[in-house]
Amino acid sequence: MARPREFDEQKTLEAVAEAFWARGYEATTTRDLAQRTGLTVTSLYNAFGDKQALFQRALEHYLDATLRERIDRLEKTLAPSEAIAAFFHEVIERSLSDKQQRGCFLVNSALEATPEAPELRAAIAAEIDAIRAFFRRCLLAARRSGEVPSSVSAAEASAHLLTVMLGLRVMARVDPDRTTMTAAIATALKAAGIAKHR
Repeated sequence: MARPREFDEQKTLEAVAEAFWARGYEATTTRDLAQRTGLTVTSLYNAFGDKQALFQRALEHYLDATLRERIDRLEKTLAPSEAIAAFFHEVIERSLSDKQQRGCFLVNSALEATPEAPELRAAIAAEIDAIRAFFRRCLLAARRSGEVPSSVSAAEASAHLLTVMLGLRVMARVDPDRTTMTAAIATALKAAGIAKHR
């Protein structure tokens, strides 16, 4: 029988995610990962695979606890247009509460992804597209319910909202200013036909 793992997998993935989030994929060394987790590099790689596999597992763990949780919660509890507005409201609050100005782990990873890691790039692209799909679903539902005008193109508006969201998360790393971010979101929501926003 295989020996049971003598560490908490969830806590280990949280520590690994924090390491990659703080320094980025390339700059994070195996020594950084070992120090953050308290495990040897051999133990980490035996449990999760190589550095890229470990990064992907850590990113998945981060997304489950943040982006995916947020989208699922907002779609289940709010009207479609309110869900979009609340999504952006939470982006602002997360950006302003992060004293280290790390931005978004997913967006940071997208900026760092290289052609040498096609599987990782594809995984990151799929997650970013999931955000666009969330906006599109909400906009289509909002059109059906009359929350937004039928003239609004869900495809175009969702692409615009995604672009604004990505820009906000990049801004969060260098200049997380509430006034600037709020104004950008208000303009984007108005363009999407969402008159009322938080």
